[in-house]
Amino acid sequence: MTVFRFYNSLYLTKNLTNRINKSSLSHLTWFPSKILFDTACIYQKISYTSFPSSKSQKSKKYLVFDNKTSFKDFLQITSATKTQNHDLYKKKDSNELIGIADQIPYLKNDIKTLGINTKYFIEVYGCQMNVNDTEILMSIMNSSGYQKTSRLEDADIVFLVTCAIRDKAENKIWHRLNVLKSMKKDQKPLIGVLGVKRLKTKLLDADKTVDIVCGPDAYRSIPHLLSLAVQTSQGIANVMLSADETYADIMPVRLHQDNVSASLSIERSRPLYPSIVEEVKTLSDRGVKEVVLLGQNVNSYRDTSEYDFYKSLGLGNQLSNDGFKTIYRRKEGGIRFTELLDHVSKIDPEMRIRFISPHPKDFPTDLLKLIAERPNICNQIHLPVQSGNTKIDSINCISILISMSTTNVDIDKLFRYLDLVNTIRDIIPNVSISTDIITGFCGETEEEHQDTISLMEIVKFDMAYMFAYSMREKTHAHRNYLDDVPGNVKTRRLNEVIQTFHKNAKIKLNTLLGNPQLVLVEGISNRHNERFRGRTDGGHKIYFDNVQVLKCIDDQMLNRSDNCKVLDTDNQKIDVKIGDYVIVVPTSTTGATLYGIPLAKSSIAHF
Repeated sequence: MTVFRFYNSLYLTKNLTNRINKSSLSHLTWFPSKILFDTACIYQKISYTSFPSSKSQKSKKYLVFDNKTSFKDFLQITSATKTQNHDLYKKKDSNELIGIADQIPYLKNDIKTLGINTKYFIEVYGCQMNVNDTEILMSIMNSSGYQKTSRLEDADIVFLVTCAIRDKAENKIWHRLNVLKSMKKDQKPLIGVLGVKRLKTKLLDADKTVDIVCGPDAYRSIPHLLSLAVQTSQGIANVMLSADETYADIMPVRLHQDNVSASLSIERSRPLYPSIVEEVKTLSDRGVKEVVLLGQNVNSYRDTSEYDFYKSLGLGNQLSNDGFKTIYRRKEGGIRFTELLDHVSKIDPEMRIRFISPHPKDFPTDLLKLIAERPNICNQIHLPVQSGNTKIDSINCISILISMSTTNVDIDKLFRYLDLVNTIRDIIPNVSISTDIITGFCGETEEEHQDTISLMEIVKFDMAYMFAYSMREKTHAHRNYLDDVPGNVKTRRLNEVIQTFHKNAKIKLNTLLGNPQLVLVEGISNRHNERFRGRTDGGHKIYFDNVQVLKCIDDQMLNRSDNCKVLDTDNQKIDVKIGDYVIVVPTSTTGATLYGIPLAKSSIAHF
């Protein structure tokens, strides 16, 4: 494979490429030229001197826009104490930030109109954050003239939106690409894979199946990447990183317009005003009853758009709970997650607010008190732990793989985590605590696995996401550690983790039996058409029969001390519909699910 790397941005034209003879390709290292990109790489399976002109061309060429930086450089960039906005590459003007691929000189104007009446189809894999990315993508595509279709066979373009955090998710994508490959015989449809920048060259190399690969910071460039792929018949990837891109000006197009719940990304300190507030108001006006604030380390949010103003107010001084460390230098000023949650929860008192995924280090007392005091902020907190052993856990900082490199085992990390759990439960009555558990890490011993089991026995989590560790290529662990825990051992340990969780979760669920819960009705049960499904304030799934309930219920009728027995009344009964708040009394449990009896409609304020 011949690799060209162009520094200070070289733009390529057909004439320039044709002037380079085949013998000189292996000696080519760089050309200075007009600055359009910080770094551009062209990879070739077979060296040749011109762009492929037809589908019969056997050689495959692909263009990758990347500005990858080392982890050390990233930390250095983000360590400044007063910098309001950081970018992993040199600051560009606003036109370049709108879409780097838009400035490619040989992208003809008529090709840029590819989107008119062109249909696209989307498949989403993985977590809620991928769903949120999809909704941003849909807004970008629609504004460029593309039309979404629900029929794969009608699509001119197929997008697979995913991530490669886990081996299972990656395998799903490869399996799906094999299925889609059969549709490529007539050059339709174009196929794009979004969110897996680590696999960019591997995807573009996959038998000409994938046409574009795009990282999460470059979605604005997708319409022009598609145009470029059509014009040049080559694979295109834009995986450039940006610490400034928040898509703050883009109103997502919801995948399911009728859903009573919606997610909202606050990634990378997206401005609170007007961006976040206006989107929440729009969702409220549309009748959405629950908003989930999304972000990696979501509670580490910091809005610097009004840096001096917020610093003058002294906001954000109490950032992290004592004892937890971070690899980043603490920054003063800016509006923090506590203030964001305060503002957002006031927009609509009858709209529930949840957030995910937080980090244990950023739960100051003020944040916990706000959750306890504000009725529409759900009493549910996700507290990732990943392992109960301090040698391989991620309690102390940002990453399981980074903390694995620590040589000093600090037992205080475990105590700090347990102390935080106790503090949360002291401040927020009836709180539900969920977590992430991964078992079978590199070098994990049986004793270390038992530490995880012991932690689960102590905390008794209400909910948990549990997985066996899978090695990912091009990661710190892949370069420095050996995935030496056998597969059958991983499976056995995972089963033990799951069994421990369900045993303790059942105990926690049993404490809810007979105690009335305010349930948001989310839809009809997939298994029983005569049942509704909903979710409690603590995030527990609950099912109940689709029967008429009381129109309202007062405090005297709702006798919580007597298992919520309803007194005789002439109160009118009405139908329940999706989006209602209903008082439901749990009567039984199965696994991590509740079943109950509906009593009456209610509201957050009244309940």
